[in-house]
Amino acid sequence: MSLSDRLKPVSAEPLLETLTTAVLVLDHRLHIAYLNPAAENLFEISKRQVGGHYWPELVGAGKALVKRLEATTGTRHPFTERELALHSANGHRMTVDCIVTPSGKDDLLLEIMQIDRHLRIAHEEHLLVQQQAARELLRGMAHEIKNPLGGLRGAAQLLESELENDELKEYTRVIIGEADRLTNLVDRMLGPNNVIENRVINIHQVLEHVRSLVDAESYPGLELVREYDPSIPEFPADAELLIQAILNLVRNAAQAGAQKITLISRTRRQFTIGHTRHKLVIQIDIVDDGPGIPADMQEKIFYPMVSGRADGTGLGLSIAQSMINQHHGIVEFTSEPGQTVFTVYLPLGVEDA
Repeated sequence: MSLSDRLKPVSAEPLLETLTTAVLVLDHRLHIAYLNPAAENLFEISKRQVGGHYWPELVGAGKALVKRLEATTGTRHPFTERELALHSANGHRMTVDCIVTPSGKDDLLLEIMQIDRHLRIAHEEHLLVQQQAARELLRGMAHEIKNPLGGLRGAAQLLESELENDELKEYTRVIIGEADRLTNLVDRMLGPNNVIENRVINIHQVLEHVRSLVDAESYPGLELVREYDPSIPEFPADAELLIQAILNLVRNAAQAGAQKITLISRTRRQFTIGHTRHKLVIQIDIVDDGPGIPADMQEKIFYPMVSGRADGTGLGLSIAQSMINQHHGIVEFTSEPGQTVFTVYLPLGVEDA
């Protein structure tokens, strides 16, 4: 008996039902003829409810994809779309790779693989490499800043020793105190041996402190809104560094001309930062309605000395990223005119490799 005689014909549908890849079949009108459970999960739809519906409308497919699908029903030529933006039935945005293959007389078989997580990991790796380069540059700058601070402090001490008037000595003590404070700040932010001072803190005390500081700066017409999750537990962190990092992000939004800034706190479970998976992380969103970050600056916004304002130093975002990285977290953002979201992720749970 030959091998072909021993092989039994297998129905395709039971196999498709077990796949983790989303598979759909569309008819020549691009209406749903079949979808497997993986596709139901991905698009948050039920085949009982959407069978026969126009698929591009359900998932927010763009005109370019619709034209290619319509053309393929005639030409019968397969194609692949990479990094395609689609939406679930509940409006959740996703990025997918889509392989389209003609099937039967005029049907189309779609294989759809969500790639958001892979893209996000690659993007985070890029951010971490970028931040390492930035830290090397800032360490060099720290050395150049500390030298004149040392000279300034020494000159103030010499001047103080020559002064007899205690009232005048108050001014030299201010100079010495500020020089020491700046030296300490540079050491903690940029120095090679900086160690964060962990204490158990409440993240909302940090956010409220930032909010009060920005509110006191009296930006014209600025509204600060809070949306906090009170169930977030306390965790060990350096409150001063977190305040400075988040203050830089909020102040950037205010200085860019935002009229409304919203501070949002929540938790995420089983979340990956870089190559480390955390059981629980804090997610802090800083949402503003400002003009957005220009597209040509978005890839380099965390580099030092890069600023969208003529009077900006270009250090705020780089320093914020560095401080969050010291807590094994990361800062990410999305931006378009009218809505920019900077998101801070800070680990809470036990790490998994």
